[in-house]
Amino acid sequence: MTVEAHKETLEFKAEVSQVLDLVIRSLYSNKEIFLRELVSNASDAAEKLRFEALSDDGLYEGESDLRIRVEVDKDAGTLTVSDNGIGLSRQEVIDTIGSIASSGTRRFVEALSGDQAKDSKLIGQFGVGFYSAFIVADKVTLISRRAGLGAEHGVRWESDGRGSFTLETLEKPGRGTDVILHLRDDEKEFLDAWRLRSIIGKFSDHLALPVEMRKELYGEEAEKAKDQPPQYEQVNRGTALWMRNKSEITEEEYHDFYKHVSHDFDVPLAYAHNRVEGTNEYTTLLFVPKRAPWDLWERDAKHGVKLYVRRVFIMDEADKLMPHYLRFVKGVVDSDDMPLNVSREILQHNRKIDTIRQANTKRILGLLDTLAKDEPEKYGEFWDEFGRVLKEGPAEDFANKERIAGLLRFASTQGESDAQRESLDGYLDRMKDGQEKIYYITADSAAAARHSPHLEVFRKKGIEVLLLSDRVDEWLVSHLTEYKGKTLHSVAKGDLDLGGLADAEEKEAKEKAVAEHGGLLDRLKSTLGERVESVRPSTRLVDSPACLVVGEHDMSANLARVLKAVGQSAPESKPILEVNLGHPLVKRLESETQDDRFADLALILLDQAQLAEGGQLDDPAAFVARLNKLMLGMMIAGR
Repeated sequence: MTVEAHKETLEFKAEVSQVLDLVIRSLYSNKEIFLRELVSNASDAAEKLRFEALSDDGLYEGESDLRIRVEVDKDAGTLTVSDNGIGLSRQEVIDTIGSIASSGTRRFVEALSGDQAKDSKLIGQFGVGFYSAFIVADKVTLISRRAGLGAEHGVRWESDGRGSFTLETLEKPGRGTDVILHLRDDEKEFLDAWRLRSIIGKFSDHLALPVEMRKELYGEEAEKAKDQPPQYEQVNRGTALWMRNKSEITEEEYHDFYKHVSHDFDVPLAYAHNRVEGTNEYTTLLFVPKRAPWDLWERDAKHGVKLYVRRVFIMDEADKLMPHYLRFVKGVVDSDDMPLNVSREILQHNRKIDTIRQANTKRILGLLDTLAKDEPEKYGEFWDEFGRVLKEGPAEDFANKERIAGLLRFASTQGESDAQRESLDGYLDRMKDGQEKIYYITADSAAAARHSPHLEVFRKKGIEVLLLSDRVDEWLVSHLTEYKGKTLHSVAKGDLDLGGLADAEEKEAKEKAVAEHGGLLDRLKSTLGERVESVRPSTRLVDSPACLVVGEHDMSANLARVLKAVGQSAPESKPILEVNLGHPLVKRLESETQDDRFADLALILLDQAQLAEGGQLDDPAAFVARLNKLMLGMMIAGR
């Protein structure tokens, strides 16, 4: 069947042009990276064909031996990376090559810092590795045909990376993709076969797929083969790295393999390689990244590790093999005794998968525990990137709740830094004699937590309080209610009970205050009305005149604000106003005889307490008006 010519020129999206401009200006610090990216893409295409062919053997088109070929044409100045994998249709070329990682591209541009060394490491994370070809080429041609489509459905894509690309239909007998790089004059070093073999050995030796190059022939052997078809030889090991003995694998090989499976340009923070034998036989190679991927918090983002069955690739992002709170983990799981036709639906109800998932979870938690104990600085790096994700663990994984809790880190009144570095075990070691609870406060910012008036009596007594300011913290403490027999208690909820840390005199003073100042408390409650549940003297406050607390079992004010911010309604609950009866402002308020002035002062006191805990006023203008009125009265009285 003949091909009907269909050629068009299309413009790149604006963000894509920005990415291309950065790449063309040699964003990559190591130019060799381009070959690793193209070979890695070819390997992914072959694995996708293997997977789809499990249900449609016809996709092989009579050729089931998958391979990657790297060829040079010194006369034309071109380098070609070819594969006989799944290939691309015309629309897939437009969707994947013309728009890069679509939703991720804009975020990629926004994430750029201007530091070339740092920015170059972002490219792989955002799925734009194909464009590394423009580091060494002034023009790139891609010729592809998707497996299962006729030869007349071939497509040719070409661009010089300067704002547009051409797309045309052509006839391509074989499936798969050829990426042809037209090398710039100053990059002809990549036409040297031995140079390319060295790069492939360095970056792609671990691939299970053979990477082939033309066999180098000399003398009589070359003369005999002059009119014969070219001979190819494999230049990488072509064995799955995870199946090799750990003692035979170098650190560099582990790092290169991680970069292949994660498309990250940095080395991993840690990894675990294990072989399990018995009733359920499988091999795992799992990595903890150094840097969070751009889509870590995307609701619809895929996650998980690669699943293989007897070295046959089955699926990417096998999310049933790893719990959601460990979604940052990359790597492979290769099972010896699962069926090759396993699907996502089967994974949901497979007992062997549950066993592998549990083992993977314990292995990663153990890896993190070792990191926290032996390399606390490195664990601090991990926490800064993934701490908020790990905080989802106690709610999701009841079986490992206490083990996860031991890995959590928090800011604390113990130090001045807002960095989350304090563990619950460290807190327990520092607890005072007679202290029965782990005290914490939640707020919408680190500053609001650290300067909350609720902490005043704790500072006075030298009692440590954990400062929780991540949104996920409210979710965390609702599920993590105790640790090693000690209850976690919010300092902004219920009556303050310091147990054995409270002085008998303080208890007597509070009871005496209620009797002596009952009139003030009743008057405040009457004036504030439905705005508060009650008014009572405070044992929390030392320097502040008032604060707001909620009931022991009520939703915290911070959680109510978080829910409101995401468009959800929170149960109605009125705060309790606690007043510091020893504070000069409260004493002045008690002596006020004019009802209007008393009402203004009482409302200002309530609004100040709400602002101090990070809340928003229902009527800010009224607060300003009352404050201005008070200030004006003071100025007139002072004349």
